[in-house]
Amino acid sequence: MSIDRAKQVLLIEAEAVSRLSERLGKEFVQAIKILKECPGKVVVCGLGKSGLVGQKISATFASTGTPSFFLHPAEGLHGDLGMVSKGDVVLALSNSGETEELVKLIPYFRRIGLMVIAMTGRRDSTLAKSAEVVLEVSVKEEACPYNLVPTASSTAMLALGDALALVLLEEKGFKPEDFAVLHPGGVLGKKLLLKVSDLMHKGKEIPIVSPEAGMKEVILEMSSRMLGHSAVVDKGELVGVISDGDLRRAMEKFPDVFNRKALEIMTKNPKSISSEALAAEALARMERHSITALLVCDDPEGKRLVGIIHLHDLLKAGVV
Repeated sequence: MSIDRAKQVLLIEAEAVSRLSERLGKEFVQAIKILKECPGKVVVCGLGKSGLVGQKISATFASTGTPSFFLHPAEGLHGDLGMVSKGDVVLALSNSGETEELVKLIPYFRRIGLMVIAMTGRRDSTLAKSAEVVLEVSVKEEACPYNLVPTASSTAMLALGDALALVLLEEKGFKPEDFAVLHPGGVLGKKLLLKVSDLMHKGKEIPIVSPEAGMKEVILEMSSRMLGHSAVVDKGELVGVISDGDLRRAMEKFPDVFNRKALEIMTKNPKSISSEALAAEALARMERHSITALLVCDDPEGKRLVGIIHLHDLLKAGVV
């Protein structure tokens, strides 16, 4: 019984979001234009459940390149309006569109020339009539069995806020590097801030052998550098790589493996990455090709070897 009811709640809320997507049109485009051209900050206002949703929407704006803060309507009526200034844009949230504290702020916003984007479930509400743009978030029904508790409506409001923030992200050309600047802490910051050059082994730490090197030399080089790989370089150019896997396959293939040369067992055209690439990109490439190390080259052809980065380096740095 409880599982059936839970499924029903999820289906009702999913349907609310789905219907919302069908309703998007010129008003959404207009809202994006206003937000994109906003010279100040996006002031998000809402009370109760709408206020909690508004706090999350404001946080998403701020973390994706659109300066924003949340203004509690009741606090705004008692002094916090000092945070609002000319050039800001107001995103006002109220399912009924009649939230008293929020409606009372509209004259002040008008007095200093702020544009208001209303997110509401009623187009005939006081809030809707006072706004330049109305984004309707009405729902067929709430997930509450009595159709009272804001559930589907607050989910729809949150989803529409995410849509605004992420469309703006793309419109403004916001990139992972920009995201990294705003998220310097924790695992996320490490994934987005660290570059391959910060973690790679370079100089004498790079295991290198020539194409003519014998297996004893190859194994000694790989063992001394403890990276399980060795680059094969000929006259200053990278021509191949030898991994632990290459050595095992060579032992199965050649009975006289110790009489073979590096060029006979190496993998040609090895996978490489630029030193300026994000460490997270190196991890993704290793996963995609099921390998544990990447050679680092700083030329388009992948011939000028400058380093090597191992999966263990990424683990130690907390990128994984």
